[in-house]
Amino acid sequence: MRRPFDTMLALAAAIAFAFLLLPIVALFLRVAPNDLIGGLGSEEVRDALLVSLKTSAIAHVIVLLVGTPVAYLLGTRSFRGRGLLITLIELPLVLPPAVAGIGLLAAFGRRGLLGDELEALGVRIPFTQTAVVLAIVFVASPFYVRQAIAAFASVDRTLLDASRTLGSGPARTFRRVALPLAAGGLAAGSSLAFARGLGEFGATILFAGSFPGVTRTAPLAIYAELDRSFDSALALGALLVVVSVVVLVAVKALTSWTLFGWTSPSPSAPSTSS
Repeated sequence: MRRPFDTMLALAAAIAFAFLLLPIVALFLRVAPNDLIGGLGSEEVRDALLVSLKTSAIAHVIVLLVGTPVAYLLGTRSFRGRGLLITLIELPLVLPPAVAGIGLLAAFGRRGLLGDELEALGVRIPFTQTAVVLAIVFVASPFYVRQAIAAFASVDRTLLDASRTLGSGPARTFRRVALPLAAGGLAAGSSLAFARGLGEFGATILFAGSFPGVTRTAPLAIYAELDRSFDSALALGALLVVVSVVVLVAVKALTSWTLFGWTSPSPSAPSTSS
C-alpha cells in the first residue's frame, strides 16, 4: 500500500515541477545567449531594470521597517480585533491588480481622498516613481507580513517571558530573542515579498503609468516590447528571470546574515554565570 502512495506523490511532484519549469525553460530555449547578453546593451532595457531594482529596493526597505514590528505585535499579542487586522493585511493578496491600482488612484490621486491635502503640500504622487514604490509596497507587503506573523507566533512564549524576567526590556527582548528565533521565517517572507514586488505589473501601470526611464519597470517594458518585437520581449523576459534569481538568492542571504548580525551576542557581553 505504501509503494502506490509513494508513486502517486512522486508523480504529483513531477507534474507540478514540470509545469512550473516549462515556461522558464521555454524562454531560454527561444533566446540565444548572445541575445540575452546583448539585451543589456539596450538603453531601454537598462533603464527598465534600473527603475525596477531601485523602486523594489526602496519599497522593500519600507516593508521590512514597518512590517516587522506590525508582525511582531500581531504574532505575539492577543487582543480584540486581531483577526480583523490580519484579514485586512491579507486583503491585497486576493485583490485583482487593477483594483489595487484604481484604489491607489482613488486614495492619492489629484481628485482622490487625500488629493486636496497633497496638492496643498505641493506633493504629486500618481505617475511618478513614488507611485511605483507605493504600488509595490501595497501588493508585496502582505507576503512578508503574513509570513512574519507566523514566524513570530511560532516563537516559544516562555523564552520571551524569561527574557523579560531576567531584566531585558521589550525592545531588547525583540532584538535579542524574538528576531533570531524567527529569522528563518522572516527571510522566507522577505524573499517572497521582494520577488513579488519585482514582478509587479497591474497596479503599477494604472497608478504610475509606463514612462521610459521614470516609471517603466521591467515587466512594463516586456509588455511594451510585445507590440514591436516578440523576440525582444522574450529576451527581456529571460533577462528578468536571471535578475530575479540573482536578487532572490541575494535577498535571502542578506536577510539571514543581517538578522544574525543584529542578534548575535557581543563577545564582550558580561557572563551571567556565577
